[in-house]
Amino acid sequence: MPKRVDHAERRTEIAEALLRVAGRRGLHAVGMRDVAAEAGVSLRLVQYYFETKEKLLLHGLRHLTERFGERVTARVRAAGDNPGPRAVIEALLMASLPTDEESRTFHLVYTSYAVLSVTDEALADQPFIRDPDTAENTVAELLTQAQESGLTRPGLDARVEAISLLAMSAGLGTSILVGQRSPRSAAEVLERHLDRIFQ
Repeated sequence: MPKRVDHAERRTEIAEALLRVAGRRGLHAVGMRDVAAEAGVSLRLVQYYFETKEKLLLHGLRHLTERFGERVTARVRAAGDNPGPRAVIEALLMASLPTDEESRTFHLVYTSYAVLSVTDEALADQPFIRDPDTAENTVAELLTQAQESGLTRPGLDARVEAISLLAMSAGLGTSILVGQRSPRSAAEVLERHLDRIFQ
């Protein structure tokens, strides 16, 4: 009897291989052949599941985003039963800083994709480019909740602060990657900014 293939599991294995190669060599240097070799499968199989490099990258990035969400959820759970808006925002921002191998890969691949999409129309056309809006909306909603509960300073513009926090987190993450500052000093900058927002 032939062995049944779990297609979702096979796609995940290929996505994991993509992320390992991208984490080591950079997204710009990753080809479908490299991913096939890393996954221990044929190039034809990778092409069967993903057809194009753009579709492979999109799936890999979606997988990376799912793992990021799991890390944020774990941090929120660690903050207690009813953590409140600040703790949730803090969990999201801190999880995106490259402080270990997984978060380093997340930041490196995510940033690389955004930069490559500036000059690559096929990448720019993928829906992943609009995914950061989800994070912005989430943080803005949490800040609005905090504002309505009297937890923030008066006159707060939740949308502007959400944009600022996420841009700051992204920039600080890059500064950690290039060795400009330590994860601890980056976290302190975010904490200080949160202190200014919350009463």
